Amino acid sequence: MASDRESTEYMNGIRPGPLTREIPECMRDKYTIIQTILDVLAFLMLAIGYVIQAIYRSIRGHPKKDLKGCIALVTGGGGGLGSLVALRLARLGCVVVLWDINRQGLEDTVKLVKGIGGKCYGYVVDLASRDDIYNTAKQVEKEVGKVSLLINNAGVVSGQYLLDTPDYLIQRTFDVNILAHFWTVKAFLPAMIEDNDGHIVTIASMAGQVGVAKLVDYCASKSAACGFDEALRLELEVKGAKGVNTSLICPYFIRATGMFEEVNSRFVPTLSPNEVADRVVLAIRTNEPVAVIPSYFRLLLPFKWIVPWACISELIRGLVPDAVPAPMPLPDPLEKPVPATPSKADSRPMTLTPPSRHDRQV
Repeated sequence: MASDRESTEYMNGIRPGPLTREIPECMRDKYTIIQTILDVLAFLMLAIGYVIQAIYRSIRGHPKKDLKGCIALVTGGGGGLGSLVALRLARLGCVVVLWDINRQGLEDTVKLVKGIGGKCYGYVVDLASRDDIYNTAKQVEKEVGKVSLLINNAGVVSGQYLLDTPDYLIQRTFDVNILAHFWTVKAFLPAMIEDNDGHIVTIASMAGQVGVAKLVDYCASKSAACGFDEALRLELEVKGAKGVNTSLICPYFIRATGMFEEVNSRFVPTLSPNEVADRVVLAIRTNEPVAVIPSYFRLLLPFKWIVPWACISELIRGLVPDAVPAPMPLPDPLEKPVPATPSKADSRPMTLTPPSRHDRQV
């Protein structure tokens, strides 16, 4: 016990190691400096190796893993981006499980997936309810099997200035956009770690990297999603779960999803949902840690911490003069959602239209 305690204190820097104790007191500071320099040099060599490897893979291309037979769960799969990702995963041989609060949207997407020969299951789930998530997760494992690909895609937006946003909408934004990620991951990650095989995808947003007016609660929730993915990835590495991967997806505004239909965007066009769906599946197949869409935004992000705030403010306000020009309808907080209603109360999924092409790169 004493030896374990000494080892722990040594690792935490509280107690000097056996080699350090043998060094005279007057030399210990110099030894620590030399050790620090050696550690930095070792890290730099390792970092250079990783950079060379990344450059090589970007030129040569990343190998794509086979998803055939994988059980993929997509939250918010009853419409919008979730339905398009589901169709692509089904074409790759995945067994697709869809979660959504919109029963009609679920039924439509399940029919589309089965129409192309895929195997699909739909579950009505309120992603703002932790208990509903846990209970449905057990039901999925019992009826379908172990989920090895989890795509946290569901999201809602209120689209008003902070002081005009009702408290219950702020609460729901965080319940669906980030807290649901905790509950779904806690439900399915243990089996992935046990099998040392799995993939967790977080659909965040560029709004998680920069702030936008009228989207304070949305930006905050997506920023939390970005931090969630990064910390989870590091935690899996610390635990030695090398077979479990994570991918963070940060797209710009996507058109035709029902969330930002009227966004006023200058210079940068809104994204095609089909192109974003292709990019999501490509990130999954290549185990890409972070996918920024469009990719050139990755080069602009470092300037956020380099140039003065006034430059960033002018750029964002010029790029997005108004994220939600039209006032968005507010659901009644006392009215319970009716699953049979074709449209959601506040996430407004896009109409389900199958992709016009079947040979998209995924």
